[in-house]
Amino acid sequence: MAIEVSGLRKYFGRLRAVENVEFSVGEGEIFGFLGPNGAGKTTTINMLTGLARPDSGRIRYFGRDYTADIKQAQHLMGIVPDESNLYPELTGRENLKFCAALYGMPGREREQRSSRLLETFGLTEAAERKFATYSRGMKRKLTIAAGIIHRPGILFLDEPTSGIDVASARQIRSLLSGLNRRGTTIFLTTHYIEEAERLCARIAFIVAGRIVRVGTLDELMSSLEAGHVVELLTSAGTDQLAAELSGEFAGVRAETVEPGRTRLYCRKRLDLAPLFGFFERRGIEVSEARLVRPSLEDVFVRVTGLEIAKMDNGGHRGRRG
Repeated sequence: MAIEVSGLRKYFGRLRAVENVEFSVGEGEIFGFLGPNGAGKTTTINMLTGLARPDSGRIRYFGRDYTADIKQAQHLMGIVPDESNLYPELTGRENLKFCAALYGMPGREREQRSSRLLETFGLTEAAERKFATYSRGMKRKLTIAAGIIHRPGILFLDEPTSGIDVASARQIRSLLSGLNRRGTTIFLTTHYIEEAERLCARIAFIVAGRIVRVGTLDELMSSLEAGHVVELLTSAGTDQLAAELSGEFAGVRAETVEPGRTRLYCRKRLDLAPLFGFFERRGIEVSEARLVRPSLEDVFVRVTGLEIAKMDNGGHRGRRG
């Protein structure tokens, strides 16, 4: 395993930040760490990277226990914090060369590696500009480039696409997928559900400092109580209608998504003829009926009880693109 964490715990005074967190990340895996703001994502990544000391628990990298001194493992990892830690007065190239020097890379290798990464991240034309003049998306890309300058086996990213434009977010996701294909293990914290669903092989949900579920996408999807989801658009979709549907059909749980839109969750494929008969007897018109594949968002809401709008305190959904 690239990362093994057990019994990790961190309090700030009486405030519980992280409590008994346990998970493992396989070599070459993209592992997603999802939760709302304040759930403990950043505190966990800070403990894993040596920026905070755990109150208790164990942290292992590639089978070796580094809990007592995480800094001894920092040559194994690249770290991309949620806010850039590069120098605004230096150019893009100078920032990369400086980071390379911190890892002991010789001068010629620093130059070659910096040029290669600037090209890979589409920043060659901005290489001689000061970092302070970069757009937010450009700053994010250069910060990731700096994090992998020394070819680490593990890359930690805290909210890598937060607050950047759609095109930059798409490019960063593509770059991360490419790094992973070349063998880099990636630990990704995010509150964008769609981003995690696109990138991650396995995902952990953390809420109020505790991990509430870990699994592959298929495992998380199958954890929903329903094997089939039917969405109906009707002339009268209310909570009362949902309650009547749940009572009428065995093994079916109905919920009103919004007025006029109802979802039916059932383990077995639903026979639509009795269902349409139910609506006909009540004089309710059904304008559309379609099968819906459960999403990671459905899993998150079911497991945590939190609406997705609470993931970023602003109600913004994960970006598409």
